[in-house]
Amino acid sequence: MEAWEQPIDTGEVPEDGSHFDVIVVGGGPGGSAAAAYNALNGSKVLLIEKDVWPRDKPCGDAVGGKSLSHVEELGVLPMIQATPYYQVDSIVFGSPNGSEVRVMLPKESYEAKGLLSGYALPRVQFDYMLFKRATELLRENGGSVIQGFPVREVMSEVDGGAQRIVGVSCKSGGKRSDTPELTFTASVTIGAGGYNCPVSRKIVELHDEPHKDNEHFCGGYREYWENVEGLEGQEGPIEIHFIEEVLPGYFWLFPVREGVVNVGIGMLISEQRKQKGMKKSLKQIQKWVIEEHPKFKKRFSASKLVSGSEKGWQLPFGSPRKNAPSYQPRRVAMAGAMAVGDAASLVDPFSGEGIGNALLTAKMTSRHFDREEHSAGFPEEAAVAYMEEMWDELGKELTNSSKLQRMMKIGWLTNWFIKKASKKEEIGKMMSEMIASKDAQEALWSKWFLFKTLVLP
Repeated sequence: MEAWEQPIDTGEVPEDGSHFDVIVVGGGPGGSAAAAYNALNGSKVLLIEKDVWPRDKPCGDAVGGKSLSHVEELGVLPMIQATPYYQVDSIVFGSPNGSEVRVMLPKESYEAKGLLSGYALPRVQFDYMLFKRATELLRENGGSVIQGFPVREVMSEVDGGAQRIVGVSCKSGGKRSDTPELTFTASVTIGAGGYNCPVSRKIVELHDEPHKDNEHFCGGYREYWENVEGLEGQEGPIEIHFIEEVLPGYFWLFPVREGVVNVGIGMLISEQRKQKGMKKSLKQIQKWVIEEHPKFKKRFSASKLVSGSEKGWQLPFGSPRKNAPSYQPRRVAMAGAMAVGDAASLVDPFSGEGIGNALLTAKMTSRHFDREEHSAGFPEEAAVAYMEEMWDELGKELTNSSKLQRMMKIGWLTNWFIKKASKKEEIGKMMSEMIASKDAQEALWSKWFLFKTLVLP
């Protein structure tokens, strides 16, 4: 069995002033994959992670077929399969009035696209495998990996009358440490440092654009629980419930291995700030659902909270901005830099899943950066090409998910839709195909389809 609780040897720290083809800031799935793909493409890569492995990352912990295809390509899948995980075969959606529909994952559609079905496992475990593999690939290809080094500054300079990002400075132990600050330069710097990534912040700062929009940021809260009723075994569904007391957010139950379930709540920050009383705190709402809600208190009556697992975080959604100053969902590249995953605000607005888009954009960076062509610096036109491809690839999917998100926070509409879906096989099949197909997602917004499936008996 693969271990994920031991330190990872990342070798010697490069000399101050060292130059690389690519610097990647952040060692999560997007950063590890971006570093690995660019190393496999012949680039000398520096991967910088602020934490020291192993480290936890609060998340829903679901890993879809899109993610697993990249994981397999990078040689990480056998490592994950040698650890405990939960095989996801379906998703249960619950409405405020208690109706439920179980949507099976589209196995045939997945296989036709060369994809695997979904897994669920703790991020401390999943991220460890990706970082470990990235470390191996970088060191084999002349690159370097450092951990425990928060980036203090993203450096830029004027090149031909325009700003260009040229590298970073970082320091072991943080601001108060007496260790020397180290500076590294690169032809391109890739931001993969999550929702508050210093590289993505620098990109929008240099273009006088906003980094955070509360209408498109979600607050999340997660706990691990043992022995939740109805989620026994190593294979089965994950659950998403639109509970009246939680709306306009949702409550989830995602098993991560036999006997252990990731339990959490997510809500748009803009909506949460409108709430009063208990709803102001995701932790308090969750406590009430587990202890008092008639549908869930029995399921948790014999369960036990895993001590120390209580954590909150933020998710930057990829929903389209009405008045976006440039590109969608926000500017994520410029001369000398690209951002991926959460740093590029690419979390699915409906499901909250972000790993798949992080890995997809990570690979995309290796197609847009060429170490020989861009040896003098990653140009603005290449940055624009990256942003255009990213939105061409993900725009339809993220736009449809945003529509679903808005629909599901309307209680009566959710009740109606899920009740219909539980009784009409056609809707269930459509929801199943939506998981794997952008075209199937489009059908949901067809007026004829809506009338035929939802209005007609």
